[in-house]
Amino acid sequence: MLEILIDNKNGKVWDVSQIVSGLSWKTSRLGKPGSLDFTLIKNGIYQTKEFSFSNGDVVRFRFNDRNVFYGYIFSVDSGKDEAVRVQAFDQIRYLLNKDTYVFKEVTATQVLKQIADDFNLRTGRLDDTGYVIPTKVEDSQTLLDIIDKAIVLTLWNSQQHFVLFDDFGYLSLRNVKDLLVDFYIGDGSLMYDYRSKVSIDSDTFNMIKLVKDNKETGKREVYQAQDSANIAKWGVLQLYQSVDENKNEAQINQLLRQLMSLKNKETKSLRIDAIGDVRVRAGCYVPIVIEEFGVNQPFLVNECTHFFDGADHTMSLELKVI
Repeated sequence: MLEILIDNKNGKVWDVSQIVSGLSWKTSRLGKPGSLDFTLIKNGIYQTKEFSFSNGDVVRFRFNDRNVFYGYIFSVDSGKDEAVRVQAFDQIRYLLNKDTYVFKEVTATQVLKQIADDFNLRTGRLDDTGYVIPTKVEDSQTLLDIIDKAIVLTLWNSQQHFVLFDDFGYLSLRNVKDLLVDFYIGDGSLMYDYRSKVSIDSDTFNMIKLVKDNKETGKREVYQAQDSANIAKWGVLQLYQSVDENKNEAQINQLLRQLMSLKNKETKSLRIDAIGDVRVRAGCYVPIVIEEFGVNQPFLVNECTHFFDGADHTMSLELKVI
């Protein structure tokens, strides 16, 4: 059962569940807020004249007694006809604000917590990301980019994947290993279509070059690792990255090895269309079984869009092997 409430913050909460159509809920693992898009029919025969909504109103969406989305209306698109298209975003939308931060000796968790406190955003469960970032200077960057970079640095240095998401109105930072759903999608289970892609175009590197500015000598030190066999096969695909001046040679060489392990391979992605289950969202692990490709393993959900149309509930998943 679908339930959508709109709270216009003046003491009125409207249940619009019966007049909503074209509902979709989308989440992304990196770089975007979660969104809820739907259409309302205005001036319905049973609609009270007091009914109104506007930008900034709270939208709450539950499905089959599960909390799904809590966010705020950001656009209302209406015209001559009775259809009004509404788009709401979760709290991560406010992380698209820009600011400047200087951090020293902080974890990604602490970066998120400070930004959330500064911008009066609500937080829920925040796992300890562990890795301490020596220094981090972010000038006029979006808050979300600042947090995402801290999460990526944690991955590079600790091999631990964390994901930021809005958990029904509360920012949460979780280790993806704890977000494995307890069912599989694939042959004989929910899936009705799929496509596979293998690429070296987006996140594959066979040469890693790390540079450090040495203030004592006034010189730039270069540390490099490469895979000659893959260079011969794919050409040079170089990742160039500066490292903190406080890292020693052993730490930099360890980072080189970790980056080569992470990046020196083809990226494998999978798109699946399936019967919907709101337990699946971007950032979670989903076991996938597809005999044709010899696939029987968990995949990380990069993007997930749920579609609700009457009694039909489907979802489209963009998946990644990690």
